[in-house]
Amino acid sequence: MAVKKGYKQTEVGVIPDVWKCATVQELLDSGDIVEHLDGNHGELYPRSHEFTNNGVPYITANDLVDNRVEFSRCKHLSDARAKRFRKGVAKHGDVLFAHNATVGPTAILRTEMDYVILSTTVTYYRCRPERLHNAWLLYGLQALMFVAQYRAIMSQSTRNQVPITAQRKLTLVVPPLIEQTAIAGALSDADAWIESLEQLIAKKRQIKQGAMQELLTGKRRLPGFSGKWEWKRLGEVATFLSGGTPSRANEHYWKGTIPWISASSLRCFEVCRSDSNVTKEAVAAGSKMAPLGSTLLLVRGSALHNEILCGLVTRLVCFNQDVKALIPAASVVPRFLTTALRAREQDLLGMVTSAGNTAGVLDTKQLKAFEIPVPTSHEQMAITIVLSDMDTEIESLESKLAKAREIKQGMMQELLTGRIRLIEN
Repeated sequence: MAVKKGYKQTEVGVIPDVWKCATVQELLDSGDIVEHLDGNHGELYPRSHEFTNNGVPYITANDLVDNRVEFSRCKHLSDARAKRFRKGVAKHGDVLFAHNATVGPTAILRTEMDYVILSTTVTYYRCRPERLHNAWLLYGLQALMFVAQYRAIMSQSTRNQVPITAQRKLTLVVPPLIEQTAIAGALSDADAWIESLEQLIAKKRQIKQGAMQELLTGKRRLPGFSGKWEWKRLGEVATFLSGGTPSRANEHYWKGTIPWISASSLRCFEVCRSDSNVTKEAVAAGSKMAPLGSTLLLVRGSALHNEILCGLVTRLVCFNQDVKALIPAASVVPRFLTTALRAREQDLLGMVTSAGNTAGVLDTKQLKAFEIPVPTSHEQMAITIVLSDMDTEIESLESKLAKAREIKQGMMQELLTGRIRLIEN
């Protein structure tokens, strides 16, 4: 296939003829990259007792989030301890690349400190600003053609890592500095758009959480409602149904059309996906089915140490033994029950006991005795409508966020390969 005018064929694909292909080592040799080092500290590797609550940040691969360092996650070292390091000493403006265990996340280090220390899982790239734009390099390390190269290296080993020696053999497609700057600016704008949506979603969720705490406890009443609420036990307002798993040995029970729900399938408000499906034969053989409007509540599993998982049943489903179905009484609005349980998450977590080494358990007897405040059905409905409207707004923003991320990925593919040029040479 002919290459169109102004472009050339290279080992990594077709690129503009004024762009170049260069390995990381070649960029080091030419001085475009000034330093390229990781946090391989050898005998100087810090021991757990040496970490402090403040001081010099010690950055690991897990601290690189959305192209930035999430300093709230970082461990720290004292100034005296940090000054002993000779490798992995990163400075403001360095591009960080996670190369071990968690491979791929990148970030530009932005800090007012003189330096930070990197763990053995992170490499830094220090650019010469008049030759290589650090924000462009950030996105270049995320380009599909670069990712494909280091994944090919990882596929040849059982270890999930790309050592610094292997990184230096990887090829980058390098445009002139003026184009690097334009590309970095466009993609940075896209990131800013994504970040603004993330912040707005976080704010809306916080507002909704506050509304839940007030509306579901009666601290705040909607217009037109008054009077005292009754505290009722769950055993009074819902019928409990235990789940079970159909026989794995019987192939006629599986690969049907009825969703089979486990802990990983539960979501707040709606049970929206399943791990697998079962057949009508499985139901006939005794597998439990949750009716529409019931609340599925996780009562056994490792997730119970961190959060309560519950979901509203919006279609007929079967569920396993780690889950209970709470079928609301006629006086209880189904979505209100689901939301009320979610709002009392911390109280429910306080009832969790350990089972074995990892799983937590909610005792059914205690659950039935657990009390929630219950207004009239009319007020329940009004509250659920308000909270549902908030959910709809959040879902709309999440849809916009997903679209923004999709657009950015498309931009990266077009801009980092030169298919779309922001500056013509």
